[in-house]
Parts: sequence; structure tokens; C-alpha cells
Amino acid sequence: MKQLFFFVSFIFSICVFAQNPADNTFVKDNFIKNEVYIPMRDGVKLFTAIYIPKDISKTKKYPFLVQRTCYSVAPYGENEYKTFLGPNKFLMNEKYIFVYQDVRGRYMSEGTFTNMTPQVAHTSKKNVDESTDTYDTIDWLVKNIQNNNGKAGQYGTSYPGFYTAAGIISQHPAMVASSPQAPISNFWNDDFLHNGRFMLGYFRTFPVFGVQKTKPEQKAWYNDSFPPVKSEDGLKFYRDMGALKDGYDTYYKNNFFMTDIMEHPNYDQYWKERNLLPHLKGVKHAVMTVGGWFDAEDLSGPLNIYKTIEKTSPKAKNTIVMGPFSHGGWARESGKHFHNDIYFGDSIATYYQKNLETRFFHHYLKENSKTDAGLPEAVMYDTGSKEWREFDHYPPKNVQKIQFYLADKTLKTSPQSTVSEYYSDPENPVPSSQNLRDFNGFTPRNYMSEDQRFAVGRPDVLTFTTDVLTEDLTFGGEILAKLNIATTSDDADFVVKLIDVYPEDFKPKEKKEGVIYGNYHQMVRSEIMPARFRNSYEKPEPLNPNQKATVTVKLQDVMHTFQKGHKIQIQIASTWFPLFTVNPQKYIPNVNLATKNDYTKAFIKVFGDSYLEAEVLK
Repeated sequence: MKQLFFFVSFIFSICVFAQNPADNTFVKDNFIKNEVYIPMRDGVKLFTAIYIPKDISKTKKYPFLVQRTCYSVAPYGENEYKTFLGPNKFLMNEKYIFVYQDVRGRYMSEGTFTNMTPQVAHTSKKNVDESTDTYDTIDWLVKNIQNNNGKAGQYGTSYPGFYTAAGIISQHPAMVASSPQAPISNFWNDDFLHNGRFMLGYFRTFPVFGVQKTKPEQKAWYNDSFPPVKSEDGLKFYRDMGALKDGYDTYYKNNFFMTDIMEHPNYDQYWKERNLLPHLKGVKHAVMTVGGWFDAEDLSGPLNIYKTIEKTSPKAKNTIVMGPFSHGGWARESGKHFHNDIYFGDSIATYYQKNLETRFFHHYLKENSKTDAGLPEAVMYDTGSKEWREFDHYPPKNVQKIQFYLADKTLKTSPQSTVSEYYSDPENPVPSSQNLRDFNGFTPRNYMSEDQRFAVGRPDVLTFTTDVLTEDLTFGGEILAKLNIATTSDDADFVVKLIDVYPEDFKPKEKKEGVIYGNYHQMVRSEIMPARFRNSYEKPEPLNPNQKATVTVKLQDVMHTFQKGHKIQIQIASTWFPLFTVNPQKYIPNVNLATKNDYTKAFIKVFGDSYLEAEVLK
């Protein structure tokens, strides 16, 4: 039952987004539900639930708003109604023809499920992918649902966000508005992997994605495949499990997705096929990509989808929104909005839903889709000053690149000749969080803004901190760490954390009970980079022990003001457990097959000409 509880919580958090729906009869009072199987060009039929406004007519036509999902379109049955429709209550009350579809191989749909379905060449009817399935679905809807207005929009968060992004490629003429939200764009650097390093914090999710169904299903068919939860101390599970290979052998030998990951440690054809970005070309309709600065699952996706469309598709009406949210948090109004311990304001989700999302879909689907909705190019929440900011370009143009050099426990403005050193032991890795219960969850969330004081002073963590800032400093855009290193071993990972250190007497406007906010070390951004991929993701190579090498770590973007009176801190380490698998620090061609016998202790040097480069707003 514990496993099922975690699963239900996970699914509801990224897919349902209902807001206090218990006594909501609006849907049943205002919509008629139809269930149909829509045929795809290769003959496979996809189960689709369609909610049609009761007042639709020849004089009152409605557009389609479509979500395609691998997480079920339940409830099933034409007399069983969802209690909430669409991405927010404003759009539901405004009424659209809401369409929900089980993708191939999931729940009531036919076909075989594939993770991050590769895009294919469309040379025959047998060549299908998510873009062709989207095209065929929209085409059927426009031709078969009476009194539609000939326009369709699509949306979805997380995996449904990927289906939305892939649907953009379909280029159906009726498709005029798409909003991929927390979408996966490149599986090599979203969700399960970061720069190819396996995200162990996702270990409990694999039954959802790696067990095929054998017949039509209205309920989850994989619930017996979850690893047991024996203790509230989730860290103990991962310590007892051993290396990744041990966990695979114990729990997931029959899981096709986990097997794929184990067998493809490098950026080979398997991963290249699951990179959507090269296919986002010639987009002509309106796209509003949405993400959260504290999305531990899909932060890379929205940033890269927006940037790719911006480069490849000058005719697209392209907008990006990034708020102070964890995964999908913009769809749930929490009143006073916190991420972990940090307060960001009131009614943040409502601001987004009412002023951005509803305006986007209403304009393009119900007004003139050929004109611009007047939305800003980029609406970015500043997580330091705690305010929404609007930009005509993103990354902003009015920035300068500043380097912060890592030396003598401080951040310098020029290269230094000093050397900093730490000791890294895979048997005693740096913890990724102090929240032991969180490790039992499906996916990590809170660590993205968590207090990092627990890592300061460890012999396996280097810490570099500025003096107290005398003026505000806003990081707005991309961040890059260039580490010049040497190690006694022939392999290593490098973890880089950017941290906002609060004043010792800091007292927040809103706080959580028991949290010490004075000297709080809030993580702003972080990333991991395996040194084996320093020159190529396709062709990994060992380090030469005790020889200087350069490892470049591209951190995700930020919009964060380090305020006057605060400090900027950077932490460097080589383990981050159990968020990511431990690098054995001994070079093995397939690092996923490492055992604890391969674990090698190492002394690692970081030279004073290493730096973190940030785009700082002028």
C-alpha cells in the first residue's frame, strides 16, 4: 500500500492538478462526455475521452484543448466524469472541447509503449511517432466533432509536456497554440540522466515506465513491481542496496527501461534518437513553454525547447515562463507559496494561470490566431528579489559575463596560482539532502532550494565564498563552471553548487516553524558532470592520474538576485548521494556495471584558474 500511495501522489502531482474538486459538479452540469477510439495512420487505435460543452451549436462553436498522456485519462466510462478539466479553472469555466488521450501502449490504447518515442522519417504509413499520432488525432477531431471552430491547442506537464512538444512538430493546420510545460527535450539531460550520470533519486519510478501491459487496462498494471519501503529513513534503502548494478539485479532485471539505461552508458544512437531538439524546426504557430526554477525533474527541457524554437523558427510566436515552482507547481494554487523552506509570495500560481496561461489559449483559440497575443517574450521570476520580471529577449541582452575564480576558500576576480584539494571516498559519499523521508519518494523535489550548511566543512567538499555583498547582483541567464582539476584516480564526477548565503540576522517575511533562517545557505542552482565525458559524450575517456585536465560543467539557467548583505558561495564535490549514483572513481567502460569492489578513494585538486562564469544583468 505504501508503494501505491507514492505512485498515486506522483501521478496526481504531475498530471491531474485538480484544485479542491470534491464537490465540483461543474463538469457534469456543463459537458457531455464521449469515449472513442481514434485510428492512427498505421491502424493502431488510441483511446480518447472528449468532453463537449452542452451549449455547443452552429452559432456557438468551441475550439479543442488536447492533452495526450501516458498517465491515464481516468475515469473511464461515458457516465464517469472528471471533476476538473483543462490546465486551470479559468479555462474550464470558459469552456473548450477538452480532449484526453491515452498514448500508444498505455491504459486503454492499443500499441506498444516506448519511452521518449523517437522521431522518424515519415516515408510511409508505418512510420509513426508522437507527432504523427498528434496530427492524426487533431485531424480526426476536426472532421468528426460537430460545431468545432477549426482550431486546436495542446498542453501537458512532464511526460504530457513531451507529448505536447512532439505534437508541435506535427504542423497540423488546425494546431494554433501549444504549451509544453516541464517537458522532456533530451533524455540524456532530463529526468533520469544529467549529462549522462544516472539520477538514483528516480530509482522507485521505474515500474511506471518499464513494464508493458498485455491487455487494455483501466488501472495501473505494474503496482507489484515497486521496491519495498521498509523504513522512514529512505537513505538506508540506498545504502543497503549497494551499487546501481546491485539494485538493478535485485529489483529490475525484467524492467525494459532500466535495462535500456544499463546497456547504454554513453551518448549512443539510443539516446540521440530520444533528443527532440533537432526536430523542432519551422514552427509557425504560438508556443508558450513553461517551467519551474526548482523543478528537479525537467528544468533543462523548457529552457532548451524555448531556445531551440527561438533559433530555428522565426515565424513562431515564442514565449517562455519560468516561475518559483517545483515540478508542475504552477497548476496548484497553494496560497502562500513556499518551495521547501523559502517563501516566494502569495497566489503565484494564480498569477500565472490568469494572466499568462488563460490569456494565451483564449487569444489563439477563440480570438485571432494570426495576431500576437501581446504576451512578453519571457516572463521570469527572480528567485532572489522575489518578483516577476519581463524581458524582450531571453537570455537577456543587457548582461555582462563575469568570472568568479575559485581560490583560497574565496571567489576572486582574476585567476590565482593556488590549489585547493579534497578527499573523495565513494564509500562515504556527500549526502544530497538532510531530508531522509524524501528519499522514499518517487522523485526528489526539495533539494533544489535546500539549506546546504550540512556540506560546509566536510573534507570531501570545497567551499568558496565572497565577502558580504555591498550591492545587489542579479544572475540572469546561463551559468558555466570551468574546472581545472587533477586527481589521483582515473575517473571522477564533479558537482557544482551555486548558493545564496543569507545574513546571520536574517528574518523572513513568512517562515516555516523550526527553520533557522539566519545564515541559511539556499541552493540556487546545481549540476553534475562526469569527467569521462569532458571531451565527448559519445566517446568517454579516463583521466590521466595526477595530470591537469579541464572539466566544463554547464549549469542550468537562473534568474536570481543576490541581495546586498548576502554572500555568493560555490561548493565543489565529487559525490551527491543518493540523488545520483556514485562514481567508483575507477574508470570502467560501462560505469553502470561498477560494483563496490571498483570503488577507489582519491585526492582531487582544483586549481585557482578554475572559475564560474555567470551572465549578470547590468
